[in-house]
Amino acid sequence: MLSDLKRIIDQISRDRGFDKALLIEAIEEAVQSAARKKLGSRRDIEVRYNEEYGEVEIFQFRIVVDEVVDEQTEIIYSEAVKLDPDVRMNDELGEKMVNITDLGRIAAQSAKQVIIHKMKDAEREVIYDMFKDRVGEVVSGIVQRFERGNMIVNLGRTDAILPKDQQIPKRSFKQGDRIRGYLKEVRQTARDSQLILSRTCDEFLEKLFNMEVPEMSEGIVRVMGVSREPGFRAKIAVSSSESDVDPVGACVGMKGSRVQNVVQELQGERIDIVTWSPDPAKYVYNALAPAHVSMVRVDEDAKSLLVVVPNDQLSLAIGRQGQNVRLASRLLGWRIDVKSEQRYANLENGGYQSILALNRVDEALADQLFSKGISSTLVLAEKSVDDLIIIRAIDEEFAQVLIDEAKENPFEDKPVAENETTAVEEDGETPEAVPDEDVESDLADADAEVEVEQDSSNTDGVEK
Repeated sequence: MLSDLKRIIDQISRDRGFDKALLIEAIEEAVQSAARKKLGSRRDIEVRYNEEYGEVEIFQFRIVVDEVVDEQTEIIYSEAVKLDPDVRMNDELGEKMVNITDLGRIAAQSAKQVIIHKMKDAEREVIYDMFKDRVGEVVSGIVQRFERGNMIVNLGRTDAILPKDQQIPKRSFKQGDRIRGYLKEVRQTARDSQLILSRTCDEFLEKLFNMEVPEMSEGIVRVMGVSREPGFRAKIAVSSSESDVDPVGACVGMKGSRVQNVVQELQGERIDIVTWSPDPAKYVYNALAPAHVSMVRVDEDAKSLLVVVPNDQLSLAIGRQGQNVRLASRLLGWRIDVKSEQRYANLENGGYQSILALNRVDEALADQLFSKGISSTLVLAEKSVDDLIIIRAIDEEFAQVLIDEAKENPFEDKPVAENETTAVEEDGETPEAVPDEDVESDLADADAEVEVEQDSSNTDGVEK
């Protein structure tokens, strides 16, 4: 009949997936530590697990001497002969010691701590081996609890952590809810959690579409780019390797079923599905959907695009707080400068550029002056302070400065060498005024102009 210890070892090894030899080694080390605490730290103690009987045996080794100076390391010859008649002087004699149960409560507690520590180390190794090859997959679990804003998710065998900064903002889960996340990292050694999840990374959105769209798993439809503002809006660019398969339609599904499943998983995040194109002009036309684009100028060296849209489409192209054009810029990896047709026409006007060249005058103020009939610095120089202060952004002091500067720089019928324009940066930062020399040179180069015709049947920009 198997002993209790052997039965426990077999059960733990089976349930936790541990190597039995590793568990036995932990027990032997723990008992050895406990025996040293009980019997003395200088003793030469060896612990062995007897597989046949399911017992832990403790042996001590001492040197045979005529006179004992240290009883922990030496044994007198007369007693050694009783244990082994063939023993000789200075031999090392091994002796089986007391039963493990005689070590005492404190020693047993110490052994327990060593075993627990060893088991935790072994379990971390098992978890690491189990999940190390699953990094980049979507895993599913149950919300267990919350710790300082971090979400602890039970994956069955172990727990994973969904950090606060990897959670979709303003979206709530409660204990017991089922949740899916992107396995971002597996740590080999960690005090808290070894598995790190994310629901805000671009890869999570891509993986969700891979799970919903069979054409992606077959390699027919591919994801070419993703940009997200988690919880609010996302853009995903797709392409097809077969001409008869519409990549956008495949992702949308029958009556929008496929994309709606992804939207529900992301708790209402709006998703724009656009067709990828190797031509940056066509690509940005698709990426800025649902806004229409009149014209695109490409500067491949600077990786920047000047996009002209109808006047009534400017706010739609830019989006709320610049969201639409910011996501499009991240999707392409290009800098995008969006202008209305009216402002683009103004920039072609030499008088407008002369006003824009004045200090502290940006495009917004130049537009206001232009709308008041001030079409150049020559006209501005003839105005009075009272004529200018009707514009909210101009006070008396600033008005006088503008008039004086305009008198010093009357408009000449040639382009101004340098101006400023509002640019949308790739990284999504707040737009700032930057020199636009590259754009000016592009405007002078007819070969850099790419016209994009409007097509009312175009379905490249699908918004769900």
